[in-house]
Amino acid sequence: MIDLSNIKYRVVVMDEEGNQYNIKDFIQSLGWEENEKEISTRSSFTARNDKTSKGYLSDIIKPGCLVGIFASDGASFDEEVARGYVEEWNSVEGSSQNDLKCTCYDELYKLQKSQDNRYYPSGTGTKSAVQSIFDDWGLPQGDYRGPNTPHGKTTYKNRYLSDILLELLDDAVKKGGEKCVIRAAKGYISVLPWGSNETVYVFKADNTKSFSQSVSTANLITRVIVVGQGDDGGKRSVEATLNGETRYGIRQRIYTRGSDETLSDANSAAKEILNKEGGIERKMTVQSPDVPFLRKGDLVYIMSGVVSGNYYVKSIRHDAETYSMTMEVEYAGTGQTGSDGDGKQKIEEHQVGDIVEFHGGTHYVSSYPGAKGYSAKAGKAKVTIKDGPGKAHPWHLIHVDDGSNVYGWVDEGAFE
Repeated sequence: MIDLSNIKYRVVVMDEEGNQYNIKDFIQSLGWEENEKEISTRSSFTARNDKTSKGYLSDIIKPGCLVGIFASDGASFDEEVARGYVEEWNSVEGSSQNDLKCTCYDELYKLQKSQDNRYYPSGTGTKSAVQSIFDDWGLPQGDYRGPNTPHGKTTYKNRYLSDILLELLDDAVKKGGEKCVIRAAKGYISVLPWGSNETVYVFKADNTKSFSQSVSTANLITRVIVVGQGDDGGKRSVEATLNGETRYGIRQRIYTRGSDETLSDANSAAKEILNKEGGIERKMTVQSPDVPFLRKGDLVYIMSGVVSGNYYVKSIRHDAETYSMTMEVEYAGTGQTGSDGDGKQKIEEHQVGDIVEFHGGTHYVSSYPGAKGYSAKAGKAKVTIKDGPGKAHPWHLIHVDDGSNVYGWVDEGAFE
């Protein structure tokens, strides 16, 4: 576990000639953020513009220079947590001190600021469409664990590339694909499922500054109708009607079936709209000491006085000056439901928060296949996460007394 009292930051700058400088002793303020509807990480800092052996700091740091932010927990971790190229450069001269203020964005900023016209024929897979954009803009690619759903014929005219990417991934989700985040890390671009982080941080009242919650039905969609292509007079016929939480009234969304899209695919897309927007909106803002390794799209577990469950990080702002962070999170649910042989809905026996009897055996450092495992003693434990993102070891347990030492991911059937 991370000891937050040992967190340290440093900032490294690479000049035009490839020389690297650690400027942590000049830094006065430092922060970075990942926002909900953006794909690029934004970082900023203010530094004393002092004279060095290489000249003033402003002679070293210029627009286009690469800036890396690193964090250490004082023990095992010393990692790059953000990087970006200087886009905004501002030298401020004062009577007692000169400052240099810079704002930086990572490689994905090119796609936020660039428009393009793109055409995808019917049947183009998500992976091919997404990676073609990365290739055309010369972005080094990392891990792709996103969907590869076939899309209908699609044309984008004068659209920002970041919007095209998000729409492609959103369309894949509507067709049953997994929700994913586009992320730059250490210079490589990856597409990863939400909640794919191996370490899941737990936020409780005793390690968090505040939880702010809101519940709203203002944007609730309760009905989706599927309409076909228009006839010669422009009239469109209703081909399907899907109802959701209509007790809140009829709030209707229209889904237009593409000319080469089957009614079955259109119904699946309409169902996904209800799944995504047909529920009561629950928002939570969490303010806590900084965990610099936490990113947008990560899964966290929250145990406040009112709620207990899994949440996804929708946006996050790190403030190294105050050693704090602010997260906007969305409820991820406590597990999956299924149906028995006669079609009736059933709920899995164990839920998050249950106290269970661990049989003893192995607990793992993550839920993914191949994760390192350690021996753990049998005893009582609390279910803190279920249906882990890696699926191989889907349950996360924490012992509740000294009888057991289990604190990690375990297999199905490891407890009762």
